[in-house]
Amino acid sequence: MHDSSRSIPLEPDERIPVVVHAPDPILREGMISQLRQHPVVELVEESEVPEQGVAVLLAESPDPAALAWLRRLVRKDGLQAVLVVSMIRETELLDVFECGVGAIVWRHEATPQRLLRAVVAAYRREGDLPSDLLGRLINQVGTLRTTAVGASGVRPSGLTPRETDVLRLVADGMGTGQIAEKLSYSERTVKNIMQGLTTRLALRNRTHAVAYALREGYIS
Repeated sequence: MHDSSRSIPLEPDERIPVVVHAPDPILREGMISQLRQHPVVELVEESEVPEQGVAVLLAESPDPAALAWLRRLVRKDGLQAVLVVSMIRETELLDVFECGVGAIVWRHEATPQRLLRAVVAAYRREGDLPSDLLGRLINQVGTLRTTAVGASGVRPSGLTPRETDVLRLVADGMGTGQIAEKLSYSERTVKNIMQGLTTRLALRNRTHAVAYALREGYIS
């Protein structure tokens, strides 16, 4: 699930503040070197990141310490998060999304252009996930969905049919323009639908919204 972020850069003079964290200084410098190639990226220290910035975490896997770092920056400082990892277990996926991670990049795919796409998608609160993660996410939320529905078989209210239609296409990997064309909406309408549901349900980004819709059984 990802948006092509085809409108990079955002504005001629707009830059995205990005803070990079890694367990090893050499790995961190390597990541910084890749991101520095893009004029739209403004690399900053953690103490200097303003709101609307992006936190990039490089790790072998999303261990508790890494997730705590992301959770603090996302919840306290209002940043969007990109996770660059070698592996993620199915049991870790929901924890990752609940921390506010909006984009995930496999380390072996972390080219400068791929990293830029993830940073821009996170900045816009759009989802950017490796395609192989979606099936694993569906597997992970299956039992939670059953629990949420409960013995009565009544699904919790939350999404309208129109919101469900949009999220189903987001989960299929479509970008805003593709969704608008598919549903015969304007791009502004699609953006307003996404903004409305994420605000109303206190969801952080598209990825979090898709995880919610899967967990509650709206899409499968």
